[in-house]
Amino acid sequence: MTEHAAGFDLSAAVSEPVTLHPGEIRLVPCGFSLGVPHGYEAQIRPRSGLASKHGITMVNAPGTIDSDYRGEVQVPLINLGRQPFVIERGMRIAQMLILPVPQVEMIEVEQLDETKRGTRGFGHTGH
Repeated sequence: MTEHAAGFDLSAAVSEPVTLHPGEIRLVPCGFSLGVPHGYEAQIRPRSGLASKHGITMVNAPGTIDSDYRGEVQVPLINLGRQPFVIERGMRIAQMLILPVPQVEMIEVEQLDETKRGTRGFGHTGH
């Protein structure tokens, strides 16, 4: 929507308004397909305004569209809010970024190198 926006807005291509009830998940079509170049992915992300104002977000945020997918772009939305939310045709429901995917080689090892953090996971810093 703006000159320096990072993402492309994705709009709902529903044939009629769809009501997303609290706790409900719906796969919302966007009405187009795309060919992502090899070595890239399309990341689909929630819109911050829908999330902060209505509790509408994505179940799998961020979602990934691989370079070999050719089907219609669809967004799995969930209503985490307290009120039903109506999705109308043309409504901006998500955003898409095209990003490079580094080619890496996975190597199986018997043991990992030591680090200061080690195996401490979620909440390990106490914050």
